Amino acid sequence: MKEALLIIDVQNDYFEGGACQLHDPQKAEEKIISLIEESRRLGRHIIYVKHINPDSDAFFNEGTYGCEISERIKPLPTDIVINKYCPNSFLGTELNDCLRNLGVEKLIVCGMMTHMCVDTTVRAAMDYGYEVSLVADACATRDLEIDGEIIPAEIVQKTCIASLSGIFAKIV
Repeated sequence: MKEALLIIDVQNDYFEGGACQLHDPQKAEEKIISLIEESRRLGRHIIYVKHINPDSDAFFNEGTYGCEISERIKPLPTDIVINKYCPNSFLGTELNDCLRNLGVEKLIVCGMMTHMCVDTTVRAAMDYGYEVSLVADACATRDLEIDGEIIPAEIVQKTCIASLSGIFAKIV
């Protein structure tokens, strides 16, 4: 079964000093570096997804440092980079066509934010018929708030990963 490593939104705005700093993004990035090295050794396709926020001044504004993929995992010219404009990496992008053209049947998914773009993309991948392995420790999220209550990032992460386990993805 042909595999691809799908790296979602590992961009500078999610790291220290960025416009939307996550909880322990460096820890997830270290695991992603290992996944990239393994994928290169195995000849696995590597696809980076880069989120561009065209209508907001919040973060991921096109042309800014914060919107760029982290230098520590910078794509090689042989890697594929797909720009997206919403949480679902498939919606309005060439991702599915690209994967089909490469003959990919299985996705190894990692990236940021677990509760948003990673979650949405994993669920969509199932809809498109891909087998998905989600590398839990290669993902990062942040605290969330509802009705004045803060839900810690660790709980958000565990809850999101648990909700994807089984039907949507194999958690590794």
